[in-house]
Amino acid sequence: MTLIEKFYPVMKPWLFRLDAEKAHTLTVKMMVMAHRLGMLQSVVDTPQQARTVMGLSFPNPLGLGAGMDKSASAVDAWGAVGFGCVEVGTLTPRPQPGNPKPRLFRLPEHQALINRMGFNNPGIHSAVAKLKKRKTKAVVGVNIGKNFDTPNEKAVDDYLHCLKAAYPVADYVAVNISSPNTKGLRDLQAEDSVRQLISALKTEQASLKKEHGKTVPLLVKIAPDLNDMQIEALARVFNEQNIDGVIATNTTIDRAAVAGHALEKEAGGLSGAPVLERSNLVLQAFRMLLKEQVPLIGIGGITQGAHAAEKMKLGAALVQVYSGLVYRGPALVREVLATLAARSV
Repeated sequence: MTLIEKFYPVMKPWLFRLDAEKAHTLTVKMMVMAHRLGMLQSVVDTPQQARTVMGLSFPNPLGLGAGMDKSASAVDAWGAVGFGCVEVGTLTPRPQPGNPKPRLFRLPEHQALINRMGFNNPGIHSAVAKLKKRKTKAVVGVNIGKNFDTPNEKAVDDYLHCLKAAYPVADYVAVNISSPNTKGLRDLQAEDSVRQLISALKTEQASLKKEHGKTVPLLVKIAPDLNDMQIEALARVFNEQNIDGVIATNTTIDRAAVAGHALEKEAGGLSGAPVLERSNLVLQAFRMLLKEQVPLIGIGGITQGAHAAEKMKLGAALVQVYSGLVYRGPALVREVLATLAARSV
């Protein structure tokens, strides 16, 4: 057991007495400091789990989901802990403060979080400057979105701006059209809207490939709250536009799994254990509908190694964690990777 694995259970009760967002901010700062002091080391050695997906070499199949490191300030630290991939953001063209506080809530009884952060971030160019200095061998994805005050009819411009800025430093770019915390954002998942957006981004990707002499895969992150017709429509567009990958899924607005909880009526996206089942259903549906060569990244509800293995069995090429890390700490990284290695997935 590494030092950080021993340290987190001691710190967790203290952190959980703090406001959830303050605890989050403090944890990221402590990760950066611990890395600078040489106190971080991978929780597990994973050379046998290296794999190539989308032409990228992942040290292992476990990634950190977007939202944990919105400003790209701790990518080297996350890589040192043992993540094979770190997805930063969501990042927008201009810095923005996000929604009013409080906006992040814990539901420990359900190993869940509710957030309505609203894409609070320092802006794409600040993150790009930090990513230029990274040293981690982990794959780094850049998750992009639109500013809150950009109307949907001009959303393409925001995504193009972020793609151009991120392209030189990103290993892949993830297009976030599924957060429930930016008004109207999920409307971009409508078939005509998403076709226009992805078409413009794929055209720009081809241009940037020539300019920079490298291919940066373009992925889309989708919501779990999609009905069958919406799933079929999105899959149709993704196949037509030759999307490079799909991340399934973001947070849910459904509250059935936490009905009766004191925080049930808090606005925002619910993540953690309650979203596992729905996320898996959406993942499985897209695996059936997408071209075989389009990889899926499974995220949503992973709080133990078996959950990650289940997502891989359903068709995910890679997995990501977020809320589970809040409750389990680095021990979850070890458990997920050990389970995947034992099951040879």
